[in-house]
Amino acid sequence: MVQPLEGINLYLWIPIILVSMLAIAVIFYRPFTRYLARIRASKRADNDELYEIIEAAGYSYDPIQDIFYSNMDAWQREMGYCRLYDEASAPLNMIIDCEPIYFEYGGKRWLIEFWKGQYGMTTGGEIGIYTTEGSDLSIPGVFNGTFYYCASNEDQLYMSFSLLKNNEILFNRKGRHWWLTGFKLGEFSEPSQLAMYLTIALKNTDMRNAFIKGLKEAGYSESGIIIDGNIVGLIFDKPHTRQPITRIEETDWIIQRKNELLCNKYQEITGQYDSFPDKMNAIREQAPELYDVILNSIGKTKQLFEKFEEIKEYLI
Repeated sequence: MVQPLEGINLYLWIPIILVSMLAIAVIFYRPFTRYLARIRASKRADNDELYEIIEAAGYSYDPIQDIFYSNMDAWQREMGYCRLYDEASAPLNMIIDCEPIYFEYGGKRWLIEFWKGQYGMTTGGEIGIYTTEGSDLSIPGVFNGTFYYCASNEDQLYMSFSLLKNNEILFNRKGRHWWLTGFKLGEFSEPSQLAMYLTIALKNTDMRNAFIKGLKEAGYSESGIIIDGNIVGLIFDKPHTRQPITRIEETDWIIQRKNELLCNKYQEITGQYDSFPDKMNAIREQAPELYDVILNSIGKTKQLFEKFEEIKEYLI
């Protein structure tokens, strides 16, 4: 049996013990802080790489609304737009409502189109502005119809929209642009659950009247169009125009179940995190196969524009 030490004042050892602990702390403090610094630097590098990938895809991230939106100089601006792209959306997991509005103004043919729906793993909405002065294209086996160019700087318009899901606002967007968009990652929606409350400021009365004529030809009633000077407002909920032939109820259902499953998986993994980088780091660690899927599910991807390489040879 160990006997207690006699004749030793334990209180005299307290300063010695404290000094020893301090010395140990000093010895290990610098290596530990260097280790933490390396971890932080690594995370910053990972986050920078993540945002670079998103920017390369043509988008930026808004941390306030937790949405992605298209950049002014996005690569998509070089691709123009045509009906072929809308037809290709559903096979690429984008179950979205389309509403093309056609009109003529200033010696050009114009297309202003609205979209809303499920873009893979994101719920989103878009307004795009396109023009052409050329004739229609007839490319056997590739494309027949009008090919539009993305609006030039002088043809950009000030636009705004609120995207609502079941009458609750998901996010708001506004600005002078050729392609005003917003996409919320991990949010699953059926297109029928969504409504866009949108406004567009046209250049002048003539352009406003031409656009309103296009809206009426698309099926909008006069009572459904709000006019304030040269600003036109409307609600895009149920499409008035013919939807792509690739939108088939049975295949839409199958694709949407896949989209819903992936969105649920995203929410399950990221629910405990607040920032987008932390969420993506969690995805990369726990479900790396989902990481690339996410980066390819923000808005309209390059796959959608594959036919452009064949079309552009016929463009003047």
